[in-house]
Amino acid sequence: MKTFTKFIILLFFISIVGLQKISAEEIKIGLLVPLSGKNSIIGKSIIKSIRIAINKINNPSIEIIPKDTKSNPEITLREAKKLKNQGIKIIIGPVFNENLIYLDELDGVIFLSLTNKSIDNPKNIISAGINATSQLNTISKFQQMNNLKKTIFLIPKENYKEEIEKAIKKSKIKSRNVYYYDSDPTKLTKQIENITKYPQRKQNLKDEILRLENSDDVNKERKIEKLKKKDTIGKINFDSILIADFDETLKSITTSLLYTDVSPKEVYYITLNQWFDESLLKETSSQPIYFPSINKENYINFTKDYYEKFNEYPNQLSFLSYDLIGLIYYLISKNNFIIDEKIFLKKDKFKGKVGIFQIQDNKINHILNFYKVENSNFKKIF
Repeated sequence: MKTFTKFIILLFFISIVGLQKISAEEIKIGLLVPLSGKNSIIGKSIIKSIRIAINKINNPSIEIIPKDTKSNPEITLREAKKLKNQGIKIIIGPVFNENLIYLDELDGVIFLSLTNKSIDNPKNIISAGINATSQLNTISKFQQMNNLKKTIFLIPKENYKEEIEKAIKKSKIKSRNVYYYDSDPTKLTKQIENITKYPQRKQNLKDEILRLENSDDVNKERKIEKLKKKDTIGKINFDSILIADFDETLKSITTSLLYTDVSPKEVYYITLNQWFDESLLKETSSQPIYFPSINKENYINFTKDYYEKFNEYPNQLSFLSYDLIGLIYYLISKNNFIIDEKIFLKKDKFKGKVGIFQIQDNKINHILNFYKVENSNFKKIF
């Protein structure tokens, strides 16, 4: 992979920055992505998204220097040292959280990793992914809009469990109860039955039918016939369910909820950022289902632009990287084109293609939009 020529991306920040005079001094930014090995498709997609940005604005002020991490933490450290030795102080990447473990050895270098995990990262790592706190803050806004006060959380016993727990504490979100489940489908349905008190509600139905059969109620036959069309009776103690999962496991959970007679027509199904997974459009029985996400219109336009140029679809992470160059340039310009750790300390907001970035104390959060899947369409709520 050839090293790219110098460039800047300011298009998405013009409304905030204004037309500023570009410093003649060269600004070097490193890029750590997997360009070979099993994750090379992701790295190359990130590279291509940067090429799109190059075509939009051609200015020689910033030089991007890519290095191949091979998705290996030792190689990542070695390549990061090379970038530091070239005088580079800001590096976009690495992509994966496991490749961050040795980077605290590089004092004076800031890494904007594309991971959405923020727990136990080295101090010089800024997580630029769509983190759990950003998502839960957006869901909290939806709760307030709909007066949802009895949301239960379903969290998988996976490696991101701790991340979500921390985000619950940091965000303003309201929760009634938190439940943990195994993603193993052989165990999942039984766990959902217990969470929704399905056996009890099922027994309530049987008991009520038996009571009517033994009663003197003149309308008991009609009532019994009506009850037999139901699966359960009895109220559930929540008004919404936040399912912290994705892909087939998410669908398994919604299927189990439907089986236990918990319908999305009566209880809000809410989940995390699904990146507009079109397979959800086919799950009509589980609709409506709600989720926070990046700006859909911008994402579609980016995807079309990318496809027209490369005849393939981009990786989701490349959409994030598309904005990061402009974000870095904006911060550097506000700091009189001096590159140091201070640029990520001040509280500020920035509008990019993904949405609004919010940075403070070396942390990036996103102010996201909120969508629902209904009638086989993605509909924006706010």
